[in-house]
Amino acid sequence: MDKFIIFGGERLTGEVQVSGAKNAVLPLMAACLLARGQSIIHHVPALRDVRTMVRLLEDMGTKASLEDHTVSLDTSMLEKQEAAYDLVRTMRASVLVLGPLLARYGRARVSLPGGCAIGARPINLHLMGLERLGAKIELTGGYIHATCDRLVGNNIRLDMPTVGGTENLMMAAALAKGRTIIENAAREPEIVDLANFINQMGGVISGAGTDLIVIDGVEELQPIEYTVMSDRIEAGTLLAAGVITQGDILVKNCPVEGMHVVLDKLRATGADITVNGKDVRVQMSGPIQAIDIRTQPHPGFPTDMQAQVMALMTIANGRSTISETIFENRFMHVSELRRMGADIICEGSMAVIRGCDFLQSAPVMATDLRASACLVLAGLVAQGATEIRRIYHLDRGYEKIENKLEELGAKIKRVHS
Repeated sequence: MDKFIIFGGERLTGEVQVSGAKNAVLPLMAACLLARGQSIIHHVPALRDVRTMVRLLEDMGTKASLEDHTVSLDTSMLEKQEAAYDLVRTMRASVLVLGPLLARYGRARVSLPGGCAIGARPINLHLMGLERLGAKIELTGGYIHATCDRLVGNNIRLDMPTVGGTENLMMAAALAKGRTIIENAAREPEIVDLANFINQMGGVISGAGTDLIVIDGVEELQPIEYTVMSDRIEAGTLLAAGVITQGDILVKNCPVEGMHVVLDKLRATGADITVNGKDVRVQMSGPIQAIDIRTQPHPGFPTDMQAQVMALMTIANGRSTISETIFENRFMHVSELRRMGADIICEGSMAVIRGCDFLQSAPVMATDLRASACLVLAGLVAQGATEIRRIYHLDRGYEKIENKLEELGAKIKRVHS
């Protein structure tokens, strides 16, 4: 099992490119099931989750290739409409094949994804929405069995804005008969990227990026060639690395339109943030100022940046508070930061952080994807050598982050066990 060794204390400087967005490319790959033929997606990040989705689609009969940040998916010879447990259990996004399989083939058998380290994340809203479109749903043997003659458009109001649920329903409704209206829809930039992808395939979706999405179903969709958006969470993490190390970094190819709240919070820490098109420069000098954040669905502060900001606050001037409203178990990195000397008290869904003068290196263990990024940031400034174990979590969402940080001047190496 690989681990990182980080020797803290280096100021990061230079330029770095943002990779394609994991949370955008996975639904795009699932959406390829909506059309017969070969679709090609560019700017694909080299991540474990992407490889898992390729294996899942191949298991169904898709002809796939992945090289040079481009994935080719030919669904002409799809043999089965099933997502097996052995693949779904390793990646929750596998459930996104449910909507497109049901819309195109009238049937789907998909393993229930279960819970995960950061919370239960149930898919009841996915299933409720599909039933509103006319699907018959049965849950037996740990699998979702969904069937329909043809999905029919309907009005669907989500009890809460769920990203995966919105994506599954958008894909299903794209081939449904008539109009579907999704109220209280998720508004994340990745939703907009999926809508753009389906529209280029010949779909008719409007309102993506707002809480009211309208989908007019069509008879069929065509395979296309498309470039996925850049990863706003990776971009935010790299900018945070510049802040915590008192650095000067130019982060290139950022999806700036989806990052305004993150950029504003980084400015509030005292960082000088300059935006030039899709390039963002962060310059930091002087002490980090304490800030308060509350995670919320987009356009609020993203839960996927909460842990990284907590790393900044461990050495900030003053007292910070972080309220986590999205996932119930997303403070598991706190105990690891405490091992490094951080002063953090958790009270339910709130963490209170009192900044300290410095962090001390220690062996720590990553518990989930964003907790891993948090520990990397802490390691960049900790005194001594920090050992981060279980970095396979990090490999799910960051493409060779150790190489990018090393190019900026960090002393970080991957050790193969």
